Amino acid sequence: MKELIGSPGTASGLVLRIGQCMFAAAAIGVMVSAMGFSNYTAFCYLIASMGLQVLWSFGLACLDVYALRIKRDLQNPVLVSLFVVGDWVTATLSLAAACSSAGVMVLYARDLDFCRPAMHIPCSRFQISIALAFITWFFTAISSHVMFWILASV
Repeated sequence: MKELIGSPGTASGLVLRIGQCMFAAAAIGVMVSAMGFSNYTAFCYLIASMGLQVLWSFGLACLDVYALRIKRDLQNPVLVSLFVVGDWVTATLSLAAACSSAGVMVLYARDLDFCRPAMHIPCSRFQISIALAFITWFFTAISSHVMFWILASV
């Protein structure tokens, strides 16, 4: 079987999971540091989605570290099926949260002009958090596609 970049139990898989975890944690940190984020449902959904992503990615990163330490192959059908389902669920939730938050920001920044200095809304922090969420989704999408191809070949 060919080894794909980002496969579970490999160094590239570990880097991918750490990237997912770190960008999701950064998205949470930036959003939480913005005053008044909890007034907007889409931003709360972004926090919840990124929190789930942090937990999933951290758990799989720990599994990758374990597999690398004992030099064990994680590519059996049961594990890969679990990884596929988890990655596709978290990828879908992450994309939905990032898109809904981005839609709210477009509405506030461009249509309603809520981001002017007199309004005192931390739009730049919201935008940075949303950008980090999209980066997280990109890493998760890569991982979910790799897992899908591995599942097809197992």
